Amino acid sequence: MYDLTVLIPTFNEEANIRNIVMAVDAVFHEHSLHGQILVVDDNSSDATISIVHELMMSKENVEILIREKDHGLSQSVADGFSHALSDVFIVIDADFSHPPVLIPRMYEEIRKGNDIIIGSRYMEGGGIKKWPLKRRIISIGATFLGRLLFPDITDPVSGFFAVKKEVVDKAPLKPRGYKILLEVLGKGIWENAKEIPFEFVDREIGSSKLKTGTIIDYARQVADITLYSFSHHNSAAWREWKRVFKFGIVGISGIVINLGILFLLVEFFTMNKDLASPIAIEISILSNFILNDLWTFGSIENKKVAGRWHRLVAFNIVSVGGAAINYGIFLMLTTWFAVYYLAAQLIGIVIAFVWNFLVNRRVTWKRTQ
Repeated sequence: MYDLTVLIPTFNEEANIRNIVMAVDAVFHEHSLHGQILVVDDNSSDATISIVHELMMSKENVEILIREKDHGLSQSVADGFSHALSDVFIVIDADFSHPPVLIPRMYEEIRKGNDIIIGSRYMEGGGIKKWPLKRRIISIGATFLGRLLFPDITDPVSGFFAVKKEVVDKAPLKPRGYKILLEVLGKGIWENAKEIPFEFVDREIGSSKLKTGTIIDYARQVADITLYSFSHHNSAAWREWKRVFKFGIVGISGIVINLGILFLLVEFFTMNKDLASPIAIEISILSNFILNDLWTFGSIENKKVAGRWHRLVAFNIVSVGGAAINYGIFLMLTTWFAVYYLAAQLIGIVIAFVWNFLVNRRVTWKRTQ
C-alpha cells in the first residue's frame, strides 16, 4: 500500500510524459513519500505508452492503465480512482500546468483531516499565465456555475486536486468533459475542503484539448449534480440548496413582520406612515438577519467567518441593495415594457432574492479558511 497515488491522465503526451513522471518521482524522493504514479492513458497513438513502459522497467512505483473505450479526461481520472493502490489520490496534468512541488503540501493537508485539497487559480496568491481571452471567458463561466453550488470554493473546476479514497469510493460518478472535480464535489461524501493557491501555466508543448462546446456539457453536469442533490441529502450540493430554501422561508417571515409592524405602528400607535414604514423595514431586516445567522447559515457561523456586527452591517447594506434592485426592476418593467404591475413586482422580488442570497453568501457569511 502506497502513501498516495498521483494520477496523470494522458492522451498523446509523448512530449511531456517522461518529464512529468520524473518530476513527480523526484518530489517523492525529496520528501520521503512512498508514492505511486499511475498514468491513465486513453490509448494514445503516439509514443506515450511505450515511454511509460520504458519508465516502468526502472521505477517500480510507475504503472499505466490503458483505456481503450469511453475516452475522456474525467473518465480517465474516475477509472484511476478505482485502480489506485492508496487511500489518497492526487490528480495532476501531464503538461506541467500544475506544479508537482505542491504534491507534498496537498498530502500533508489531507493528513491533517481535510477530505479534499484543491489547487486554486482564483484565490489570493493564485493566477493564470498565457491564457487567451476566449479560454479565460470559458473558465470564468464554468467557475461561476460551479460556485453556485459550492460558494466557499473559489476554483471548483480545477484539474489539480487531492482527495481521500473514501470520498469517491462509493460515489456514483458520471464523469464527462474536463470537470471531474465538480463531479467529486457534487457526488462525493465530504465535509472539509481546503484550497491552496497555485499559478496555472498553459502548456508549452502539445495542444490544448479544451473546446468552446465544453461549456454546454459542463452546464449539463451542473444540472445533473443539482438533480442528484435533491434526492441525496448527504451531498454537499444539497447543503447549499437547503440554505437557499431556508433563506426564502426567512424572507417570507420578514414580509409578514414588516407588514405587521407597519400595521401596529400606524393603526395602534397612530404613527405617520412615512415614518412607520422605514422602522418596519429595519425591524424586518434585523429579524431576517437573526434568523439567517442562527438557522440558515448557522453551520457556517460555527466556522471562521466575520464578526457578528460586521455581518449585521453587511446584511443591512445588501438588503438595501436588494430593495433598490426590486424597485428599479419594477419601474423599468412597468414604464418601458408596460408589464402588469403585480407581475413586475414579482419579477423584481425574485431578482432581488437571488441578489440577496448570492451576495450575502459570498460576503456576509463568507467562510474563510
